[in-house]
Amino acid sequence: MTQKIIHVAIGLIKQGTKIFICKRSADQHQGNKWEFPGGKVEAGETVTQALVRELKEEINIDVILSEAFHQIHHDYPDKSVYLDIHLIEHFTGEAIGNEGQESCWVNIQNLNNYEFPEANKVIIEKLSTL
Repeated sequence: MTQKIIHVAIGLIKQGTKIFICKRSADQHQGNKWEFPGGKVEAGETVTQALVRELKEEINIDVILSEAFHQIHHDYPDKSVYLDIHLIEHFTGEAIGNEGQESCWVNIQNLNNYEFPEANKVIIEKLSTL
C-alpha cells in the first residue's frame, strides 16, 4: 500500500551565520526534535503562499523574499514527506515561537548538536556549505 505524500514548505530563516529553529511538541510526528519552521502546503496554495502563511502563524515573521534552496523526498515508516525548502534572508518582524514552542537562533556550524528528524539531515549538510 502506498502512503500519501505530505507536501511541506520549509523556511530556512537566516541572519548572518545563524539559522532560526523550533522544537516540535512531544505529541507531533517526530516530537521533541528540532526543525526548521514551515508547514503543509494546502490544496490550491503555492509553496510560496504556504511558506508566507506558515511563517507568519508559527514564528511571526513576514517574508519579503525567499529563494528555492533544495527539495527532498523522505519515507518514514508511518508517512512520506516531500520537503520544499526555501532560504529566507529578507523578512520583517522578530522570529519567535509564536505557538509556544521552544525556539532559538543557532550558528549553522552548530546545527549538528541538535536532534532533527532524519529528513532534515541533508538540509543541515547543504547549509554547512553556505
